Amino acid sequence: MISLSALRANCAVARAHARNAGVWVVIKANGYGHGLLRVARALADVADGFAVLDFHEAVLLRDAGMRQPILLLEGFFALDDIGFLGEYGLTAVVHCAEQVEMLARVKSPVKLPVYLKFNSGMNRLGLPRHEFDAAFAGLQALDHVGEITLMTHFASADLEEGIAEPFARFETLRQGYANRASAANSATLLRYPEARADWVRPGIMLYGGSPFPSRASAESLGLKPVMTLASEVIAVQHVQRGDRIGYGGLFVADRTMRVGIVACGYADGYPRHAPTGTPILVGGRRTRTLGRVSMDMLAADLTDLPETGVGSPVVLWGNGLPADDVAAAAGTISYELFCALAARVPVEEAW
Repeated sequence: MISLSALRANCAVARAHARNAGVWVVIKANGYGHGLLRVARALADVADGFAVLDFHEAVLLRDAGMRQPILLLEGFFALDDIGFLGEYGLTAVVHCAEQVEMLARVKSPVKLPVYLKFNSGMNRLGLPRHEFDAAFAGLQALDHVGEITLMTHFASADLEEGIAEPFARFETLRQGYANRASAANSATLLRYPEARADWVRPGIMLYGGSPFPSRASAESLGLKPVMTLASEVIAVQHVQRGDRIGYGGLFVADRTMRVGIVACGYADGYPRHAPTGTPILVGGRRTRTLGRVSMDMLAADLTDLPETGVGSPVVLWGNGLPADDVAAAAGTISYELFCALAARVPVEEAW
């Protein structure tokens, strides 16, 4: 189930932290697994713009009637792509000198706004300082380039070390320009209000995940779960001490146990690497998974839940069981859980 009311509530939290900054609603990766168009339509009246990965996502939004600005987070990759920027009214991130050169080789009948990305220390995308000024000058010299917004992304906003050094680099860079800027993702927006700048880019917080779950739960941040992955118990096994459960017999019963078999597995997007002890909600009560996750099923400990049985409702994550808790037990992050939701899982919308 996807809760659209929770999605909107989380967006309201992001907007409150953004204050007067514009809000790019990040809906790349199919809206973090929640459905690109579903998210866009639910937030169409509150989003200042949408941030996506590529042209395919951008065109889907335009064809669905979305008229907000759309930001391409990785920009364009070939000369032929640039024509789509003007045709669909898109804003491209420019993160390397090669993209500046491509823009210089084409003409556009409309001015193209761009985000020029500064590498403040993440060393993923973005121009180092010794190349940034030349790139800016090159873009500014092009008649078909419109507003240039300065951009960066912080590698450690969710960690103890924080953003002090990269933020100082970005602030030093900005002193040489009067342009608007964008730096804050979810973690930065929630933790470092001084870095919100003119445009913010909330992502995981919109979907009810904490950007720093080891420091603060989503609930403590005022965020609500948007995705609830639910199923039910389809069989119950009664095992004795010493019996093994599942492929490879990874779990060995240390007492007489009731084991519920749940209709959900890694083909549905549940992490195969989730170990015994990963939290799961059966009949509204928290218990644990047992053994290895199968393609279509997994096992849950019902020993201390005598009231449960075949047909008992199960929550894998969502309402009553934070995705961050499941992700932590599985050694991953809620982003991966959401994005891995399989196409075969039926999706219901609720307000």
